[in-house]
Amino acid sequence: MEEKTENTQESTSPVPPKKQNAFVTNAKKLFQAGIPRASLQDYDKTPPTEEELKENILIVNHLKKYFPVETNLIGQPIRYLKAVDDVSLRIPYGKTLGIVGESGCGKTTLGRTLLGLYGKTAGEVYFDGADITDFGERQMNTIRKDMQVIFQDPYSSLSPRFTVGGIISEGVAVHKIVPRDEIKDYVMALMERCGLQPQYYERYPYEFSGGQRQRICIARALAVKPKFVVCDEPVSALDVSIQAQILNLLRELQTEMQLAYMFISHDLSVVQHVSDSVGVMYLGSMVECGPTDRIFENPMHPYTKSLLSAVPVPDPRRKKDRIILQGSIPSPANPPSGCRFHTRCPACMDICKEQAPVYREYEAGHSCACHLYPQE
Repeated sequence: MEEKTENTQESTSPVPPKKQNAFVTNAKKLFQAGIPRASLQDYDKTPPTEEELKENILIVNHLKKYFPVETNLIGQPIRYLKAVDDVSLRIPYGKTLGIVGESGCGKTTLGRTLLGLYGKTAGEVYFDGADITDFGERQMNTIRKDMQVIFQDPYSSLSPRFTVGGIISEGVAVHKIVPRDEIKDYVMALMERCGLQPQYYERYPYEFSGGQRQRICIARALAVKPKFVVCDEPVSALDVSIQAQILNLLRELQTEMQLAYMFISHDLSVVQHVSDSVGVMYLGSMVECGPTDRIFENPMHPYTKSLLSAVPVPDPRRKKDRIILQGSIPSPANPPSGCRFHTRCPACMDICKEQAPVYREYEAGHSCACHLYPQE
């Protein structure tokens, strides 16, 4: 009887799980998501150097975010909307990267994926010297205070049930930025810095104008002392005079707190004013990226040239040669073969329809993906 008892205990003891290779685990996840295994070879990338990690707060390599739009009988996705497809970028400490492009090109999805609000389909993300590519929800919560977002719509991004003081102090209390008995004084000082009066502390969001609500959103984002902020079209819903105030406030706060921004916008004039470098997106992909002065003075990609040709000039006697693009932007669920811009490109060649161009650097910090330039 004793032997049987011992055998039973041995058989019911938990078996330690087998450790799976990281490559095998990643392959399983991609297979479950419906990504072809043949494309796995594209995800094995060289990690950034120590110098790159010291210079840049954010490094993104070949980031992809696909949303399933059709599944088979067993629920496995078979068709996707490629919202972000193979995007790589760098954002140095204390600098601003502007992201521009047409509506639906993936700008907002890119920002939310970097923040971990959307799960990554593939690619690598390094933040503040650490590889956060495979971070789960708990691990992301440890760095959540270091990366914040200012949403596009100041009306829907604020809870109507909280007062201004409650909205701003919530993150301060959760992340324990200051002792609990000092939270109110800390929030009041931050409100004053963001141009909000002390009496606003007990008021609700519906009592404020659009510009004041956006200031509340900025104060909420900066209350946890972040290092990186995604500004998702923060001034698009505001009139011109209020836009200037918000932009100047963001610049001042960046200088004081050494913040790094990803500034998403449709307004090229605003991007030129606030950005140190500019990335141009089309149909989920980055087609050109470089220093602001080079992008605006010497654009390389035909799509960038067409965007800049639409910027109004404050001189009625000066006429610009507009580049009018024909047709509409294709669906990211069914992108064209080869270069994705070839269906609207005025300089389209036969190779553009068959082969996707290589995204590579042609000048110091200036990269482009176009067959008009050498591909090797």
